[in-house]
Amino acid sequence: MEMGFRGTVTDAPDFDASADAETLYNAMKGIGSDKEAILDLVTGRSNAQRQEIVQAYKSSYGKDLIDDLKYELTGHFERLIVSLMRPQAYHDAKEIHDAIKGAGTDEKCLIEVLASRNNQQIHHLVEAYKDAYGSDIEEDVTGETSGHFKKMLVVLLQGTRDEPGVVHADLIEEDAQVLFAAGEEQWGTEESIFIMLLGNRSFDHLQMVFDKYQEIAETSIEDSIKSELSGDFENLMLAVVQCIRSVPMYFAKRLYKSMKGLGTQDNTLIRIMICRSEIDMLDIRECFRMSYEKSLYNMIKEDTSGDYKRTLLALCGGDDDLAGEFFPEAAQLAYKMWETSAMTKVQLRPTIRPASDFDPADDAQNLRKAMKGFGTDEDVIIDIVANRSNEQRQEIRQAFKSILGRDLMKDLKSELSKNLERLIIGLMLTPAEFDAKMMRKAMEGAGTDEHALIEILVTRSNEEIHAMNVAYEDGYKKSMEEAIQSDTSGRFSQILTSLVQGAREQGPADWDRALVDAQELADACNEDSDDMEIKFMSILCTRSFPHLRRVFQEFVRCSNKDIEQIIKNEMSGDVKQAMYGIVRSVKNQPSYIAERLYKAMKCIGTDDRALIRIMVSRSEVDLFNIRKEFKETHDCSLHEFIQVETMVGDTSGDYRKTLLMLCGGQD
Repeated sequence: MEMGFRGTVTDAPDFDASADAETLYNAMKGIGSDKEAILDLVTGRSNAQRQEIVQAYKSSYGKDLIDDLKYELTGHFERLIVSLMRPQAYHDAKEIHDAIKGAGTDEKCLIEVLASRNNQQIHHLVEAYKDAYGSDIEEDVTGETSGHFKKMLVVLLQGTRDEPGVVHADLIEEDAQVLFAAGEEQWGTEESIFIMLLGNRSFDHLQMVFDKYQEIAETSIEDSIKSELSGDFENLMLAVVQCIRSVPMYFAKRLYKSMKGLGTQDNTLIRIMICRSEIDMLDIRECFRMSYEKSLYNMIKEDTSGDYKRTLLALCGGDDDLAGEFFPEAAQLAYKMWETSAMTKVQLRPTIRPASDFDPADDAQNLRKAMKGFGTDEDVIIDIVANRSNEQRQEIRQAFKSILGRDLMKDLKSELSKNLERLIIGLMLTPAEFDAKMMRKAMEGAGTDEHALIEILVTRSNEEIHAMNVAYEDGYKKSMEEAIQSDTSGRFSQILTSLVQGAREQGPADWDRALVDAQELADACNEDSDDMEIKFMSILCTRSFPHLRRVFQEFVRCSNKDIEQIIKNEMSGDVKQAMYGIVRSVKNQPSYIAERLYKAMKCIGTDDRALIRIMVSRSEVDLFNIRKEFKETHDCSLHEFIQVETMVGDTSGDYRKTLLMLCGGQD
């Protein structure tokens, strides 16, 4: 479907290249330069018009405009303005050249550029590279890469993908079966077929193949890639799939990653803002608004400064936090995302499994030896506790008491300290005991940890909540419901009370009822805030997750808005956080928990209680899935992030070692 122009930068009317050249010349002559005049002119012209200005400047003044801009400007502002003055193909060529010719290869840049460009853009890139650097881009890329990653890059560099609209109807099911077989066979011999299909079939064809694949495999192609691949090849194939699904959504994610960490990835930010400003920036903005808690405009505004910021904002073109409904294309994409979520059956994978040749008596004796006498052998304790399943740990607790007449938990508490002690004790408790303790910790003391209460209650099954309730009453002689009601208030307390009943409906979606629920939520958006919150609570806190996925899908159709955006804009405080937690958990629970892990470590000072809570409670459930979501969202493995963020003071040494063992791999 032809969507028309979706960029934010267009041809300037009444364009006069010579007059613009003179304006730029005057802005740079004398001491200092008029940066405002430069950025206003450059961002107000299309790339084609800028090329005319470069030529007019040379004709009028006998000088190279780009050289003069480099001389007059500095920093990120200089890089951005100079890059805007290059033809797009030459800008892409420079990005690729810089990615492979510097100290170390920038694989992320190679992936982004080659996965997202169409055939014509690839052909122009290859020609521009040869013209600018006198060498063959394929030879240069293959000289710096290896394995399947290299092979896929070579395929993409050919620019031979079937053109848009070309669909081989008779091959859709066959292609899906081939992809399924590749995944089933652990990607041992089928990579070449997989590379050929994803590198050559049209986006339209592959979107249909991915739908068929999901029917066959009962999981998305993305989840299969995350499960079976690793490293640069995994990142490249995920990027290709994401571009096939939606190029604007792919770039929205890349832009978010470029700004969300401790430092801005300015090269990525500049590259995307330039290359998409005349193509699909409006759609990228809408995808950004749909996916994150703020608009692209506001994130740029908060993350950058000065003339650099003003130039980026001019390319962005507007603030979508002021907007309400979706563009039609974005609404279709939002609907499709919820449909995909509803169809996907995620195979949850733990990182901790039962130890083979398990002997609880032997483990109990070894733990006692590790704690006898002067000093404690933490390595022995960690190696035993972190390499046993929770069920096995309970057998060790019993054996310790039966054989030695001692309470293992008391001994561990007396021998260990600080975060290591909290982590090891957490692992030795039953899941229900641990959850009850975490709920207690979230409510005791001067302040309530509302985020912890939300995270626990929205991610636990009915059975887990019932067991937690029993453990809480056994341990603290008070019902968890009473504790919640005495420590929280208002609508937030009502939401938590509803969730702690463990009475969420089970089973698949009821289509007819989902349509009714979606319409009721849409109608509630026009009511006052109290009535809206009551209606949202009555549906979001009680319906099954599969049912809610269909409700949220149909909500897009009913309202032309996304449920997350409504919650963000129309609710506030703890109620907003609770509702947002439910929606994120319904959409993709491993992704929600990965974000909670990131927030626990990204601030100054690690939130060790949150880190311990998540690593302990998810290690035998879905920590492998969480790891994969963490890597995709943050461009850094969870293993690496733990290593870097837990280096200071008490959060190091044995504590870090145990966390990394629970993490289970580096991705």
